[in-house]
Amino acid sequence: MPVLTETEFSGEITWLGMVPADSGIQAEACEALELGFHGITGARHEGTERASCVRVKNLYETGTQIRNVRQMTILSEEELALIAADMGLDRVDPRHLGATMVVRGIPDFTFVPPSARLQGAEGVTLTVDMENRPCILPGREIEKDHAGYGPKFKTAAANRRGITAWVERPGQVRLGDILRLYVPAQRGWGGAH
Repeated sequence: MPVLTETEFSGEITWLGMVPADSGIQAEACEALELGFHGITGARHEGTERASCVRVKNLYETGTQIRNVRQMTILSEEELALIAADMGLDRVDPRHLGATMVVRGIPDFTFVPPSARLQGAEGVTLTVDMENRPCILPGREIEKDHAGYGPKFKTAAANRRGITAWVERPGQVRLGDILRLYVPAQRGWGGAH
């Protein structure tokens, strides 16, 4: 019995980018990406392992080698529009957010459950790690092009910052590709109440 259920939702890839390893967080837009088990060759978050960071400081001392489940940052076109509106901008450029991918068509995208899968027609499959919480770094990038707007990012992006993901099955993704959404076939966890 499969443990992942195909949903009625799919996302169209509307933007792709890669953050070079030797730069800050600003991504370079591209038409296609070749994804391996290590993520994207030459990218800032490339690798099957990574040094732990502030996001998991309650689990590990900073710098501890752990599995890299944040090879990619995926955002929703719809949520980016809401962020921009709350900031008073016409749009937020995914480059400024260090995005790998922007998809259109999956509602409440930032809260797609951990372990959900996004699968392309040719089999490339991405596993959702978890919500990518907003931080101040994208605001600094936005500020370079839109003076006075950068500090508004973190608040506007709350619950809209997208997800981090890792490559479960390698392959190529291209602009316009459709990714089908599969979610774990289990009830929501009741322990948090």
